[in-house]
Amino acid sequence: MIMNDDTWYVIRNTRGVTSFVGPGSKPIPLTEAEVRSMGIESFAQRFDFEVGDAVKVSNGPFVESVGIIKEINPNKKVVVVKLSIFGRETPTEFDYTQIEKL
Repeated sequence: MIMNDDTWYVIRNTRGVTSFVGPGSKPIPLTEAEVRSMGIESFAQRFDFEVGDAVKVSNGPFVESVGIIKEINPNKKVVVVKLSIFGRETPTEFDYTQIEKL
């Protein structure tokens, strides 16, 4: 997440969030080493798709469908995949976690 005034407002006003430890009570990003020490793999490391890659949909209503990545939006963490639906090429948006590279 990129921390700016808008995202900070959303976090501050999330039910159950009372405060953060850090200078000025603003959150401080964890380092890669801190994330790994918790047994968490960073999302950026798991994403290795490029425009033009052939992918298979792994869950959702289009599971097992195969298509080509047309567009990647890293801010929203989504990809647009061209799927053949009823004989027509249809751009369909998926979360990074919904597709697998072929």
